[in-house]
Amino acid sequence: MSQYRPLFLAAILAFCPRPATAAETQVLDGVAAVVNEDVVTFSQIRELTGALETSLRANYSGNALTERIKEVRLRAVNDLIDRQLILQEFKKLKGEIPRHAIDDRVNGIIREEFGGDKAAFMRTIAAQGFTLDRVRKMEEEKIIVQAMRSREVKTEPVVSPGAVESFYRKHIQDWTVNGEVKLRMIKIAPGNDPEKKRKMTQEIHDKLIRGADFADLARVYSDDSTQDKGGDWGWVKHGDLNPDMEAIVFRLPVGKVSDIIELNRTFYIMLVEQKKGGVTKPFNEVRNEIENHLLQIERQKDQQGWLQRLRKKAYVKIY
Repeated sequence: MSQYRPLFLAAILAFCPRPATAAETQVLDGVAAVVNEDVVTFSQIRELTGALETSLRANYSGNALTERIKEVRLRAVNDLIDRQLILQEFKKLKGEIPRHAIDDRVNGIIREEFGGDKAAFMRTIAAQGFTLDRVRKMEEEKIIVQAMRSREVKTEPVVSPGAVESFYRKHIQDWTVNGEVKLRMIKIAPGNDPEKKRKMTQEIHDKLIRGADFADLARVYSDDSTQDKGGDWGWVKHGDLNPDMEAIVFRLPVGKVSDIIELNRTFYIMLVEQKKGGVTKPFNEVRNEIENHLLQIERQKDQQGWLQRLRKKAYVKIY
């Protein structure tokens, strides 16, 4: 049942173990934040960010890498603080999760992620340094966090039909497929000095924003085979570009210069000159999808307001 294990490992690492008490914290680990009587440790942050940091190191370097890792770690520590505040609030309310609810969650993992093979499940958690009691505790805390978040959405938010229609119009490219764009691109390879090239790319981008001709700058600076053609890639369809780049290109309004895109330590600036073709799903087909998306945003706003109120009542310090 090895095909099931990566799914479970991703899930188990996405949810960090509970913050240690001060007495449990080892000196070599270090305290990243204090949340009332509990602490968040650097090892917990690493558990949350490890996979993402590995990906960042493969695509960034220098100051850009440092800044992105800082962002990721700060987001992680704030997520851990919010989570601990929720658990503490549940404890104040003297809440209790029935044992059978935790049993159901663990049995669900064994059934869905390990094909019902409990022995494979036990081997996998042991290899990751977890005990069954630890996994049960983690699943219990997931239930608490989910239940408390739901509890704080007092009333179901309402999204007006006008808001749904407006979102559809503004994001219509999200529901348009099989179209083509006429693309120009400036590509700046990192060379021996990525930071120097990063600054140069920013200068090029600033010139474009101020109205410089894209084709002229591409002829001077671009590091690809379209340099002599002013960065003209011609008509591009879905599947012709890197998926990350494609997601930006097909949403870019005609005539607007993209932000600087960094992929595999190479910098790109793009301009969509024209668009054609494509099939757009009609509004009636996507109305419910958009409405659910907007409702989720409103629920998150309600929950965020609640978490901010919890923070105001708590002692929270980030180191």
